[in-house]
Amino acid sequence: SIIAMIPARIGSTRFKMKNLAMLDGKPMIAYAIMAALSSKVFDKVIVNSDSENFRSIVEEYGAEFYLRPKYLGGSTVKSDDVVIDFIEKYPCDIVVWENPIAPLQTIEDVQNTIQYFLSNNLDSLFTVKTEQIQCVYENQPVNFKEQGKFAQTQDLKPIYPFVPFIMMWRTSTFINAFKEHGYAFFCGKVGYFPVSRFSSVIIKYEDDFRFAEMLLKSMNEGEKEIDYYSI
Repeated sequence: SIIAMIPARIGSTRFKMKNLAMLDGKPMIAYAIMAALSSKVFDKVIVNSDSENFRSIVEEYGAEFYLRPKYLGGSTVKSDDVVIDFIEKYPCDIVVWENPIAPLQTIEDVQNTIQYFLSNNLDSLFTVKTEQIQCVYENQPVNFKEQGKFAQTQDLKPIYPFVPFIMMWRTSTFINAFKEHGYAFFCGKVGYFPVSRFSSVIIKYEDDFRFAEMLLKSMNEGEKEIDYYSI
């Protein structure tokens, strides 16, 4: 069995109550619920929250609601503890953390991520995005050389930044690792799956939200043929 767990904290230090912010007439969390249900890959879709304020939204959009214990509320709570509590409450084979801060997530990315996990017999999986551009870490080149002519981006090795859109685990492996170490996010056989640009749009700040608003408006207007300047 596979359960989608959509986390929903009421508080946020960088963008207050972002999961309740209205995006094109819907609360932001609704987009993750709709994508999870429409993907048809989950036995259950459950919003895991520290606030009753989300219950009516969850029921309106057709998911289940779990009010986690009070000690698991707040910004200092570790994600490992949220996951182990949820697994204990809702036993399943695989739990999928589907993040509402990726409101432009696509149904195809949800389906393809789950399929990749299953096909590769993974224990942990994390979504990433593909970036093929010169990157620097601690003032040192990561995927290019400073000597020689400037490399074309298409010739560079891509890097894969972490995208907290989907994180998922085989629950038996997670439980065993948590019991042994007290943490379990990267447990067992770990995999990473690149997702689309849309699913990679993550809302952490108000500027991110404004950017998502513009993208969603453009998407709703439909694809237009690209015009070119006449020479």
